[in-house]
Amino acid sequence: MTQPLSRPRLHPVLAVLVTFGLACSASAPQAAASPAAPTAARATTIGVPTLPAAAPSQPAAPPSLSGCQVFPDDNIWNLPVDTLPLDPRSDAYVASIGAGANVHADFGQGDWPPGSGSPIGIPYVVVPGAQPTVTVVFTYHTESDPGGYPIPPNPLIEGGPNSDGDRHILLLDDDNCVLYELYSAYPQQNGTWRAGSGAIYDLSSNALRPETWTSADAAGLPILPGLVRYEEVAAGEINHALRFTAESTQGAFIWPARHEASDITDLNVPPMGQRFRLKANYDISPYSPNAQVILRALKKYGLILSDNGGDWFISGVPSEQWDNDVLHELDDVVGADFEAVWVKAHRVDPNSGQTQTPNFVFLPGLRR
Repeated sequence: MTQPLSRPRLHPVLAVLVTFGLACSASAPQAAASPAAPTAARATTIGVPTLPAAAPSQPAAPPSLSGCQVFPDDNIWNLPVDTLPLDPRSDAYVASIGAGANVHADFGQGDWPPGSGSPIGIPYVVVPGAQPTVTVVFTYHTESDPGGYPIPPNPLIEGGPNSDGDRHILLLDDDNCVLYELYSAYPQQNGTWRAGSGAIYDLSSNALRPETWTSADAAGLPILPGLVRYEEVAAGEINHALRFTAESTQGAFIWPARHEASDITDLNVPPMGQRFRLKANYDISPYSPNAQVILRALKKYGLILSDNGGDWFISGVPSEQWDNDVLHELDDVVGADFEAVWVKAHRVDPNSGQTQTPNFVFLPGLRR
């Protein structure tokens, strides 16, 4: 990424009693667990169908971009997580990424390094439905959508046209509300393109990519829906989860992620797809209004671990309208101000990003 401005297991009967006590408590539920990833041992789960589950807070109007709603209202990216239970490995996950590490806004105004022509963040391009498509040859062709891709002449590329970094290209067809994303994209002399991988998303659908498939991101998730955009901050509200990275990730993934990119087997290292949120008691009052918008989103919608990169690096779209001094205010937030949450109870189907409010409480066991 570009550098921007610089317990022992409870007996099942006892577990049910503990769950009942938590559900009846006036405090927010604290018992939860990380759902098992396909490459890790599965968790033991106890369901208590007679107890109501804590419902997430009400979402705002669904996010939209250039006239397109960004996934259905009930999509996991649009799910508030401020009332959901903690993952029991929360402390370990935070420690793995860095309890004392500072949050980093990996987006902003200008370029980095200064004078390099490399904008700070991941840009996107809006194209019409009539935009001609081009052929893209993929390195990871067995896990890429063949396309074609409606790449215009001289598209915006992450890091700029001369970058040797991730070189993401994000394309939004706003006539058909289809999102095209490419990783490591390079133009060829014959008019075609070569890329590491590519993914196409119907923004009206909750469908996920096939299990174990990558996308333009390591977690097999879309990128654009998780970016901080200046326009939504200026409007006063971000109503979706945000994309972030960590240097070390577990060689596993959990819903809604589809892919991992690590050889690490330590279960105390977070897997791809793990959701985090800023703690409810974090005081945002000293921050500037625009910084408060981002911090409120971190409390309500949280972060989804999507790629390997800088620890607590939050992704966004470059814009000359950003005030980098305001974005630097986020540097005061550290890893210990976050907690990992457990979202699996809201899953409808493992191959869908659709969510629901469950009518029972789960007490998952720790992964063996």
